[in-house]
Amino acid sequence: MNQNETIIKVTSLEKSFKNLSVLKGIDFTIAKGSIFALLGSNGAGKTTTVNLLSTLMKPDGGNATICGFDTVRQGDKVREHISLTGQYAAVDELLTGRENLRMIGALRHLPNKNKRADELLESFHLVDAANRRVLTYSGGMRRRLDLAMSLLGNPSVIFLDEPTTGLDPQSRLSMWKIIKSLADSGTTVFLTTQYLEEAEQLADHIAILHDGIVVAEGTPDKLKEKLSQGTVELTFYDVSEMEKAYGLLEKYQISRNEEMLAISIITDGSVKQLADILNLLNDTDVSLSGFAQKLPTLEDVFLKLVGKNDGGNYQ
Repeated sequence: MNQNETIIKVTSLEKSFKNLSVLKGIDFTIAKGSIFALLGSNGAGKTTTVNLLSTLMKPDGGNATICGFDTVRQGDKVREHISLTGQYAAVDELLTGRENLRMIGALRHLPNKNKRADELLESFHLVDAANRRVLTYSGGMRRRLDLAMSLLGNPSVIFLDEPTTGLDPQSRLSMWKIIKSLADSGTTVFLTTQYLEEAEQLADHIAILHDGIVVAEGTPDKLKEKLSQGTVELTFYDVSEMEKAYGLLEKYQISRNEEMLAISIITDGSVKQLADILNLLNDTDVSLSGFAQKLPTLEDVFLKLVGKNDGGNYQ
């Protein structure tokens, strides 16, 4: 991946529906060959952003370019370089997997559609099911076929709008591997997801959309640095040692779990504060059975920026 090469540039993008302002001037850039994740509560404007960039809608203000082409003035050129996989698999259930791929290849006027279809069936582990009707496929198989169909024509950018919604954990992990392999091969992936863990596992760069604006963006690690706090969990051999430690550490924000013989302490996340806590316990001969430092998660950052009660579904 060439981190210096921008493939998508969004500047002051705006979109309203009647009196509802959904996007209020958003800005971001995406590097070629990266995985970019757009996060936000339900109704935050994630799908609207995808629709604008994929030329399905026109913005009310601002502009966007993909591969150097303006999404409004040069929509035909943009569509030559992109592909879109929506929230629901767009496959023909009465056709076989192979027939679905060959049909899309014909619509795209690919000269080697049959060969390319066979290559994608193998890449997405669908060879054994290639001649079965899609109505017999599992949800995970349908999503893999849908993604394979999107890759016919080797697009430079692929938009994945919540690609793993409704999949079981095993199918989700399989899809993660496929998405990573796409980026490794040079395809730029624009991902919206309702799973924060998914964004944290996959994305090179994340933007958080809230109330029509991008409230934060950066790598997962950079976003987590916005929260200064961390948690230290201490565990003990017996109740008496736990009670002694609890008294010594009362100046901290602290809670205890007597059943688990554990104490949790909110810290500033620094190594120095962790060392201070452990040194205090050591100097007073408090015996620990173990300790663990837990750093902020992407979910912690999201909740701080967006709010726990915003939009109902903050995933």
